[in-house]
Amino acid sequence: MPLDLPSHLSIESLGEPVYRGSVQNLYAVPNHPGYIICETTEAGSVFDVGSIFKIEGNDLNRAIFRHAMYGRLARAETWRRVEAVLKDDHTLGSTWRTQLMEGTLPNMLENGAQTHHIGMLDARTGEIVTQGMPENPSCFNVVRRFPVMKPPQRNVMGNFVFDYAQFQQSGTYVVPLEYIVRFGVTSGSSILRKYEALGAKERRAYEQELGLEGPMRAWQMLDRPIYDLTSKYEPEDRAVTKQEALLMSGLSVDHFTATIRMALLGAWAVRELLEEIGLQLWDLKWEFAVDGDDLFFVDTIDTDSFRATGLVEVDGRQLIIHYNKQAMRDYYRIVCADWYAGVNAAKVEAAKTGVPFKEMLKTGQAAGRYPQTPVVDAAFLELQARKTALIKQHVMAEADSATIRAGLAEAGLAEAEFYRRKGLLEELLKLNAA
Repeated sequence: MPLDLPSHLSIESLGEPVYRGSVQNLYAVPNHPGYIICETTEAGSVFDVGSIFKIEGNDLNRAIFRHAMYGRLARAETWRRVEAVLKDDHTLGSTWRTQLMEGTLPNMLENGAQTHHIGMLDARTGEIVTQGMPENPSCFNVVRRFPVMKPPQRNVMGNFVFDYAQFQQSGTYVVPLEYIVRFGVTSGSSILRKYEALGAKERRAYEQELGLEGPMRAWQMLDRPIYDLTSKYEPEDRAVTKQEALLMSGLSVDHFTATIRMALLGAWAVRELLEEIGLQLWDLKWEFAVDGDDLFFVDTIDTDSFRATGLVEVDGRQLIIHYNKQAMRDYYRIVCADWYAGVNAAKVEAAKTGVPFKEMLKTGQAAGRYPQTPVVDAAFLELQARKTALIKQHVMAEADSATIRAGLAEAGLAEAEFYRRKGLLEELLKLNAA
């Protein structure tokens, strides 16, 4: 427990949030400005449009996963297990493995990783529990507060750019990037959509940039993970090159390299937790903060920030089921295809005019140019609630791994039947057949 924090905080005393986000709210810690309390909500957001659905119980399920996972990252034994996996994985290549394991991992093997996570509030007593799970878990996690700086948009001779100069002049802040680590390429991957739109020459260059050894295809597990980077504090996520990401980050080359290693190593730590219940991790995203020479894992790590799947057999075919937010993305693409097309059209228009995307979408919906946001079928939302509840049971050790695996498979089969009843099973198979 940090010396300047009390051991207990009353949830009732927090007052109104200082920030209301699409999937979480932030509260100030009374008399302790160096910390903040994150409240996860049942709300969900996809395609950068904000909160457009709710999954019952997902607020607590996500908060518990976050608390448990950050606890794992802070323990040295987690990284000893990661080190053992890396040494035993003969597909990585000795040079790449050596580069990954030098510099950052040795310190984590001794001290664990630094994170912004302090602990979870007990829902009844208000105790800040830093080790293990509270007797009464809550949706409130206490974290260290880091400055968030958003780059202003500038007009340069009629073109709109974002100004990242302030990050070069600061020593403590949240790095304005999302780090996406991919163990494989799914049908919904943004990099696959980008790749398929390129010409032959550009595809080869993109393969080299991502570290691929051959053509990219859907549902392709890679010999070693790749990573790509996107903007964090622009109106919508934007893929950036590693060179641009370095300049945007404000970090030295050594610190920038360290964050990449942390992202890759952290992905293996999450992968281990999910494999215990038969889930395959395809990708996840991380964020980091810097304070002088120290780097920290920050922001969220839960079913909204990773893509994990399982297999079920449907009509003699292997169907990949998503146990994460990708299931909601697929729902909108398949069941609400006209709305999804409108969202993409609004993004194109926003990029041309410099108008923020959400504003463009809202204005276009009011004018009838884009379809209104649809209401998600309650039966589908119940299935998503069932999935996240099972993952919560795993991290809480409320059931053995075999029981959790069976429950996840049952939920997956029920999801396939949902699409069958709507006459859309073939569309789901087109996206997610193994």
